[in-house]
Amino acid sequence: MMMNDVSQDQIKPEEDAKVSGASESVESGVTAGGDQGAFRDVLAKNHARRGKPPLHFADMSDEQRIETAKQLGMPKFRVKQLGNHYFEHFNNDVSTFTDFPASKRDEAQQAFFPTLITEVTHQVADNGTTIKTLWELFDGSHIESVLMRYPNRATLCISSQVGCGMGCPFCATGGLGLTRNLSTAEILEQVRVAAKAMESGKVAGGPGRLSNVVFMGEGEPMGNYKSVLSAVRQISAMPPLGFGISARNITVSTVGVVPGIKKLTAEGIPVRLAVSLHAPNDTLRDELVPMNRRFNSEQVLDAAHDYYLASHRRVSIEYALMRGINDQAEHARQLAHRLNHYGDNWVHVNPIPLNPIEGSKWTASKPEDEERFLDILHSAGITATLRDTRGSDIDGACGQLAAKNIRA
Repeated sequence: MMMNDVSQDQIKPEEDAKVSGASESVESGVTAGGDQGAFRDVLAKNHARRGKPPLHFADMSDEQRIETAKQLGMPKFRVKQLGNHYFEHFNNDVSTFTDFPASKRDEAQQAFFPTLITEVTHQVADNGTTIKTLWELFDGSHIESVLMRYPNRATLCISSQVGCGMGCPFCATGGLGLTRNLSTAEILEQVRVAAKAMESGKVAGGPGRLSNVVFMGEGEPMGNYKSVLSAVRQISAMPPLGFGISARNITVSTVGVVPGIKKLTAEGIPVRLAVSLHAPNDTLRDELVPMNRRFNSEQVLDAAHDYYLASHRRVSIEYALMRGINDQAEHARQLAHRLNHYGDNWVHVNPIPLNPIEGSKWTASKPEDEERFLDILHSAGITATLRDTRGSDIDGACGQLAAKNIRA
């Protein structure tokens, strides 16, 4: 099931923006090389035509924050106060900041904390420990995030784009096409709200702390590199500059955008890299992951191994098991051979039982095939764990996020 090339008017978002009167500074969201050659991003009809979201505290540099405060007639120490409230107490309602001048609260609210995401609805599963939230953005776009509480951690799966342009045929999000990138603050607002929900005890199990963040929701994180990296830095920085979640508890995923992996390697931030491989050879991966036609599996694995060498952190290999497609013994042996080629214990494989999406021909593997797949990897000396399918009954598991309840 090969992805068809998109039309010419879809692959020139910068020209589209000019025609529609949008700002020329609107980011296209197109992955490097994704508008030409063997692979082209699948773009939604209304791609990049909505302008940019309002500038938010989390989008600003420290200098911008100080300058904005100065324009409002406030000393720069007020910026630190705002940062403490936002990042340490997860609060963006300036009217409740009792240590802030009452006469300046409205102005500060408008200048620093415009509303970027608004909850439309949420669904609960797994006895209240999994919550999927549908958000509406400033331009009417919609994204989803999923908060999952486990006995020893709480993990938030966040979106980095509206939709996705990678076109993987078995993924609901891929069927949406890419509308636009999220801003740094739109990403961080997902984190702030989840952290506040954990702290206030709104998740089953009582008050707790958000401990892990994974960029595995809607979108290809490497296609929105600048905003994602800024978000990572602020998620991991300590208050008043960030939420204080360890970078080691942040996972950034990619289907194999090699330039993005190389840039992340050079950053020196100890986040975990996750590569959505899904196939052990290029013939099959060309079909399952269209980006493979631009950066093949050898290039992807080489870049991922380089990340391991630089970061000393094992790379996660994500592998959705599909019945009769990529889940047979020969596939497991091929995968083991490809990964062991590098000669060190550099990966942790996460075989994922395929989560069904409505109308899809792709189905989950048989339990016995899943077990055999794991056994072959283990016998080859590869660490592998069958991924938990939390939230699948509310379409909140891997590959299911599509905001389908608001789509026509």
